[in-house]
Amino acid sequence: MLLYYITARRQFSGTEAAQQAHLLAKIAEAARAGVDFIQLREKDLPSRALESLAREAVRAVRDQGPAKLLLNSRTDVALGVGADGVHLPSSDISAAEVRGLWPQSILSVSCHAPTEVAAASSADYALFAPVFEKQGATPTGLDALREACGHKTPVLALGGITLENASACVQAGAAGIAAIRLFQDHDVAEIVRRLRRT
Repeated sequence: MLLYYITARRQFSGTEAAQQAHLLAKIAEAARAGVDFIQLREKDLPSRALESLAREAVRAVRDQGPAKLLLNSRTDVALGVGADGVHLPSSDISAAEVRGLWPQSILSVSCHAPTEVAAASSADYALFAPVFEKQGATPTGLDALREACGHKTPVLALGGITLENASACVQAGAAGIAAIRLFQDHDVAEIVRRLRRT
């Protein structure tokens, strides 16, 4: 089962500096615990601040293990800081375009319907959401996830993933799970240990 942690520093308390420090510690913890991918998803940061945080995140990941760091949307910053790849929201440029610019990158894309997964053949992974929950969005459910997993691109289930429902996602055909709170709000090593048993 592939494990994919999506960051959200604003969920930590304190000043901006404290939030970033807490986030970098959590990124290192996730890499050390055996999470496969970490997506730096700090969309509100200006370019220079994002680049600085991304450089530190790259170091935090590389110091801990084989986890791969992806940046949300910003292919330019990802290339500049030596990240492993980029995650592309559904409204972003296509995975094929990024693949043309950066052939060796790891690419994940957001998908919200099985047809979008079918069209994501240039990506390495499709993050299919929301399977169970997302504020303001109707869950797709396991049947749609199962249909999405019938396409070529490996699918990671996202949206309301818990220790209790992760195995249902894998049984539906998902290659793994992606989450913010599941990793960020808990002891990552314990979460990884329990998920790997499913």
